[in-house]
Order: sequence, then structure tokens, then C-alpha cells
Amino acid sequence: MPESIIESINVKRLEILDVNGDVDSSLMPALSDNEIKRMYELLVLARTFDERALHLQREGRLGTYAPILGQEASQIGSAFALEKTDWVFPSFREMGVYIAMGYPIHMLFQYWGGDERGLITPSDLNIFPICIPVGTHIPHAAGAAIAAKHKGDKVAAVAYFGDGGTSKGDFHEGFNMAGVFKAPAVFICQNNQWAISVPRQRQSASKTLAQKAFSYGFEGIQVDGNDIFAVYKATKDALKKAKSGNGPTFIECFTYRMTHHTTADDATRYRKDDEVASWKPRDPVLRLKLFMAKKGLWTEQYQKETEDKAKVIIDKAVSEEESIKPPFPGDMISYTYEKLTPRQAKQIKDF
Repeated sequence: MPESIIESINVKRLEILDVNGDVDSSLMPALSDNEIKRMYELLVLARTFDERALHLQREGRLGTYAPILGQEASQIGSAFALEKTDWVFPSFREMGVYIAMGYPIHMLFQYWGGDERGLITPSDLNIFPICIPVGTHIPHAAGAAIAAKHKGDKVAAVAYFGDGGTSKGDFHEGFNMAGVFKAPAVFICQNNQWAISVPRQRQSASKTLAQKAFSYGFEGIQVDGNDIFAVYKATKDALKKAKSGNGPTFIECFTYRMTHHTTADDATRYRKDDEVASWKPRDPVLRLKLFMAKKGLWTEQYQKETEDKAKVIIDKAVSEEESIKPPFPGDMISYTYEKLTPRQAKQIKDF
């Protein structure tokens, strides 16, 4: 019998901050009080943005929008570990990542309002435009990571996607390339249990999504996606590993989508109320709030000031976005080809 070359798969699960606000001190990352408060303020800001976006959509002032409620820790915690030199490839539900990295908030409203100029990334940020097609950006991230390795840049490429993205061919192609070339990449899956109306268990027979990484020769880890400290630590460690030349990491953030897939969806048609209710005590904002209260970092006054500040920022962003002159309609075809075709030239004259 030939010696077996099959290695056992050991998927680690990382949890640091529990639902009562207590932490495992042996795993707690080194964060100052100011950094912890900044994390909390970003969580509140991201949730305030999310709430306003939903209201604006219902008022007809934004188009279809993908809410992030319940997934803020997965986004803020991971983005907090990033450096501005890292390359970020988001899907369509990463508003918290954009906000944490300092992307102009009015431009996010601009995009969701139907103006693609909102995705003209500022020159000081390495974040790519929102990717609506599920999973197509994963090979892009792998390619960027391979390119960075060839150039000798000490940066990482980070791709965000949902559990539904793991069912796409792009996921496997991107992972295969990243594994073969030991690319400095970090793949972050926000496993929110539902790909629109398809539950997690109908997408894969794998016990975890994280274990899929082992098939491509690199590590996969599952973290409590509602635990901002666990997400931060896992991402920080994965980035260090990538930049040290030790290859990619796949992080499965085990979280939950508390509301609809998008404003065009009705989650009540396929989810039970008690399932949603069971996740409410695991709320990432509440969890960090409880921790901070025990450390003396949170007070009612601090909460009010944080919420008021977030509302001012969002109010200003909405006002700024809605004061922008609409784009020229002809731009929808102006850049399709290197030169306008005769038909396109005629169409633009008609606008």
C-alpha cells in the first residue's frame, strides 16, 4: 500500500468576545482604549448609514440597496486591520469596509442612487468598485496578489464575498491560482447563512466553508463573525502571514443577515421569525457595547455623542450627494469603445 498523502483537515474556530461582553484574555489582540472606541464608533456609523440608506430607498431617493445589518463586525473588524496600501476587492455588501477605510460617504450614497461616479475611487485608497456579479472579483484579487508578489510589494490583496460566492466557479479558480502561487491574499467570506433564499446547507455539504481552502493548499479558519475582536485578530494574522511570503488565508466569518437580501427581496417568504430572533442577542454592536461598559469606556453620554456625531456625518453626506449635478445621460455609451461608432455619435446628439 502506498503511503497516504492525505492530510487531516483541522479547521480552527476563533472566538474572543462573547454575547455577555466578556473576552478570552489569552486571545485578546493588543488594542488601545482609543482603538476600541474607534471600532465602536465605526460600527455605529456603519449602522447609521445602513438605516438611512434603507429610508432613502423607500422614499425613492436611492435604488435597490443591500443592507448590512448584523454583519458590521465582520466588515469593521477586518477593515480595521488593513493598511491603505493593501488592495481591497469588495462585493456588494461591504459598506462598513468602505466607511472604515475612509471612503467618502456621500459617494456611496451617490452610487446607490444610480450615479456610477460614486465609484471613482479617491487616489489615496486602493479599494476597487463594488462588484455586483457574485464572485467574479475573486480571481481579480488573486491576480493582484500574484502581481504584488512579483513586484516585491509588501502588500496583500483582500477579497470580500458571501457564502453564495463559494458556489461559483470564480471562487475555485481564484483559490486555485492563489494556492499554487502562494499569493499574498486574504479571502474573507461573510457567511450570513443565506444566498438570497438559498440556505447555507443547500449550497455545500462541507461542514464548514473554511475547510474548502485546504483543497487548494492553504489555511482556512472560521471566526465568530459578530465578534469584532476575533475578526480583527484573524485578519491581522492573515495579513502578516501573507506579507511574510507564507501564502493566502481564507477567513469564514460566521454571521447572519438580519434583514432582507436587498430592498428588492422579502426574506419573510423563506425564513422563520424564530430563526432571526435567535440571532438578535448576538448583535455585534451590543456585544462590544457590553464589553466597553465593563471596562468603563461606555456611558450613556458617550452613546448619545457617538450617535449624534454619526447622524451629523450621514446628514451631511446625504445633503452633499443630493446637491451633485446629475451625470450626462450620454456617458452611458461614451466609453463603451475606444471611439464612438456612427450610431453612438448620433445617439449622443439626441440627448
